[in-house]
Order: sequence, then structure tokens, then C-alpha cells
Amino acid sequence: MEKSLKSISINNGLILGLILSVITVAVYAINLELFTEWWLGIILLLIAIGYGAYSGITFKKQQGYLTFKEAFSSYFITIAIGTLIATIVSIVIFTFVDTEAAKHLNELILISTKETMESFGAPQEAIQQALIEAEKKDNFSIGSQIQAYVIRLIVYCILGLIVSLIIKKNNPAEE
Repeated sequence: MEKSLKSISINNGLILGLILSVITVAVYAINLELFTEWWLGIILLLIAIGYGAYSGITFKKQQGYLTFKEAFSSYFITIAIGTLIATIVSIVIFTFVDTEAAKHLNELILISTKETMESFGAPQEAIQQALIEAEKKDNFSIGSQIQAYVIRLIVYCILGLIVSLIIKKNNPAEE
């Protein structure tokens, strides 16, 4: 029995959410400081994009073709569900389970911001001003994490347009 695009995408979104959540919990358990590493973000981005593309490819194999709209819909549903689950897990960890971890990570982010600005030769007063502003923000509050989810979703959408162009395949009956 053939599965619908929506069904395949939702299932893949749940699997992606599980994968991203397991990575989040593992990083939390192994070394909290890994959350501040840029390469971890790149790895998570590539996993999400790859799984979003896989979702469309799965439907294309079943159907034999995949329109741009179907490719993007499959990608978007998968990404939206998967990253939402991972965001909820992150909110639970840093808001309810271990608020001290969130405070520690916020401090590490301040240190990283200072070091980065110094390496680019920013004036000392600009660094101080940036740090004062950054201290006001809790990167792991519920609001900040929801805002980060929305921003990630926008970035994933832009990348999804490119992925959809790559994986689409016209219906041979319409050619």
C-alpha cells in the first residue's frame, strides 16, 4: 500500500526529531560546552537538511516522480516536525531540568563573543557595549528558544527551496 506524502513526511519528521533529540541529550550528558561549538550546529544543520531531502526522495521513489511543490512540502513538514521536537527537548532540559546549565552556557557564549570580537580587532568600548547587551539576553529561555526555532525554520525553508529544485523529477506522463 502506498503511503501519502503527508504520512511519509510526518513519519520522517518524527524520526528526525528523535535523532536531533538524542544528539541534544547526548551532548548535554557528555560535555555541555559542546553546545557552544560552531561545528555542532553545522552537523545538526546537515542532518536536518539531509533528512528533509530523504523524505522527498522516499516519496519520489514510491511515486516515480516528484513535483517541486511536493518536494518542498515533504521537506518542510519533515523539518518543521523534527526541529520542533528537538526544540521542545531543549526547552525541557534548560528550563525545567537544569537551569544552571543554561546559565553556564550563557556565560560561555559571552566569553566566546568577547574572544571573537577581539580576534576581529573590535574596539574595546564596542566589545564592552556588545557584552552588556548580550548579558541581558537569556539564550535558553522559552521565548529565546522559540524565536531560534522560527529563525531556523526560515533558514531551512530557504535551503529547502534549493533542495527541492535538486530532488524534483517531472511526471513523465506530462512531458
